[in-house]
This record gives sequence, structure tokens and C-alpha cells, in this order.
Amino acid sequence: MSADASVSFPWGDGDHEFRLPIKQLRQLQDLTGVGPKVLFDRLTDGTWMVDDVREVLRLGLIGGGMAPVDALQLINAYVDGEPLAPNVLPAQLIMTAALVGVPDDQPEVGEGDAPPEKPEAKGAKTSSPSRKSTARGRSSASPRKRSTGSRSGSSTAASRVTKKPTPPAKKKRPS
Repeated sequence: MSADASVSFPWGDGDHEFRLPIKQLRQLQDLTGVGPKVLFDRLTDGTWMVDDVREVLRLGLIGGGMAPVDALQLINAYVDGEPLAPNVLPAQLIMTAALVGVPDDQPEVGEGDAPPEKPEAKGAKTSSPSRKSTARGRSSASPRKRSTGSRSGSSTAASRVTKKPTPPAKKKRPS
């Protein structure tokens, strides 16, 4: 991995560097008919098409520095005529690097690079005067009702509990 959003990993006949700079992203967009984000979404949600996978790999090899003829030979050997599913994850990795970068792309802050600490104002307090709350109480006096519906998070009427609510307890008056 490097600061130019390239990724290297074993694929096909060995380790290869893949990169999708703007030139290759534009070619990819023209070939697939969709933008990079839509293509990434298709690769990750399983709605990818043949050329989504194939062209990300081919153009990624070219963007990584491989000659177009050599990249096409690798695609012919390891993509065309082979099951596509094993190539989806590598295509996802290449697209992720192109869209959001790679962990090594983040600048490292060294000891000499750290911003200077702000001097504390005279008489300034370093802690808040308010007390911290550590109690884990409930905000309601009634117990929480659990849904008996599905756990998918839907809030349709069919999945709601239809129990009749209990009236609040009456307060006792002092005699």
C-alpha cells in the first residue's frame, strides 16, 4: 500500500499492484455505464455485472503500472473463462482504495510534528464543576415492553405489541 491509493496483493500468478487514478476511473465509468460509487455498491451488494469485476481488475493493473497488453493477458488467464466470484473481493479492494484510500495513506504525526499544547489560562479549572452521574436508572417508572414481532427493526403495526396498557398506580394520600 502507498500514499497514491494503490494496493498490492497476490492475484493470478503473483503479487500485483492495482490503482485506479482518475484516468482509469473515467474509462471504467465509460465501460460500465455507471459512476465509481454505484460500481462499488454493485460489487459490495452482490448486484455486480461481468464487466464490473473484469474491468476493475484490468484497469487497476494498468493504473498500477502494468502495460495494457500484459494486463489483458492476465485478465484472459485469470478472469475470462473462470468463475467470477473469486475475483469480486479483489475488485472491491481496488475500488475501496480508489474511493477512500488505504490506511497507509493517512499522514502520521511524529513527535516533532505534534501541535504545541495551549498554555492554560491563569485560574482556569481543569475539571467541570458538575458532578458526574454514574447511576443507570430508568427514565420511566413502568417496565419496558418487549416486542414479540420480528427483529428486523420494522415498525409496522403487525409487529407491534397490542397489549392493553396498564393504568398508572394511584398515589396514597397521607391520613
